[in-house]
Amino acid sequence: MKLLPLAGCVAAGGLLAASFSGIATAAPKLATSAKLNTPAQAGTTLEFWTADGGANLKAADPFGLEHKRVPKHVSTGGPAADGKPGVVPATADIPAASARTKNVNLPKTAGRVFFVIGDGLYSCSASSVQSAYKNLVATAGHCVYDPVGNSGVLDKWIFIPGYHQGKAPWGVYVGKQAFTHYDWDVYEDADRDYAFVTVYNGVTWAKDRWADVGPLGAKVGGQGLAYNQKVGKATFVFGYPTAAHEDGDYAYTGHTLKYCYGKPTFPQVESSVKVEEHIALRCSMTGGASGGPWIIGYSSNRRLGYLNGVTSLGGDTDGNLRSDLVTSPYFDSETYAVYRAAAPLWSGSIVKKDGTLGLTEVK
Repeated sequence: MKLLPLAGCVAAGGLLAASFSGIATAAPKLATSAKLNTPAQAGTTLEFWTADGGANLKAADPFGLEHKRVPKHVSTGGPAADGKPGVVPATADIPAASARTKNVNLPKTAGRVFFVIGDGLYSCSASSVQSAYKNLVATAGHCVYDPVGNSGVLDKWIFIPGYHQGKAPWGVYVGKQAFTHYDWDVYEDADRDYAFVTVYNGVTWAKDRWADVGPLGAKVGGQGLAYNQKVGKATFVFGYPTAAHEDGDYAYTGHTLKYCYGKPTFPQVESSVKVEEHIALRCSMTGGASGGPWIIGYSSNRRLGYLNGVTSLGGDTDGNLRSDLVTSPYFDSETYAVYRAAAPLWSGSIVKKDGTLGLTEVK
């Protein structure tokens, strides 16, 4: 069996709060970073994806490494937590639902990532996550750094929260700088297949000119972050599955957000991509769900919880040619350190007062 990389605080029992106030420390050595778009490039990237009614968005394929290798479950032992459990609280400037609901309200933070590799247009899933300037996105490492051609960060990278049927209800956010673990960047170790990306303020087209819609988190909120947690907590996995099952059935379109729910197991092993410590959840999502958030302590009223993983691998475990499993790296203190390297950084706006594109502030 083989799986491969899938192209105010919410209460959560047993979570220990970690201070966010000390986040502006020096970037840890285990985090690597790279520029995605300079302010000048950001305008070109935005126009590339929004031209012709978003034709390139609609043409994007799920990233090609998804759902090919299915890790084997090797034991029921606990994860190798490397410190005490901790969290960064979620935040939202948006109001909570006025009435309690038994339904699952989908998170406004979740969305699709789009990027270019060579001549190909591709997509993954991702989520807004809490940060000092409300400008941070969490996704899979293979949705930011090219694991095939090993050419560095991916080209023309953008994030669209709440993507639905080709529309961007809360604007388009162009990636500025990407952070990932050294072991993913250098060794493509999928146990570290996660990334945190700072994005410029959101942009939309209104009244024949570009308009700045503000920081990402101010529009959709930001999920908290949880690490060194006990495996088996009730978890929601969100994403935009797009690819067909191996039997050829296109059960998903990639145009709407989907979710799975359950209690993950540990560990999963797939030696071909150096996976030794993934957590796994029964789920039928296909390629395109890569990078989608795994959230514990999720509140449907607030649409927020704690990010505790991102979809990395997925595929068919029982041989019926239907995807039935997704996996995520285990989030530990090293994950938190990569997050800390990105979380205090500022991005700014790429829209000038006259409605043209270009960096308007320097900080």
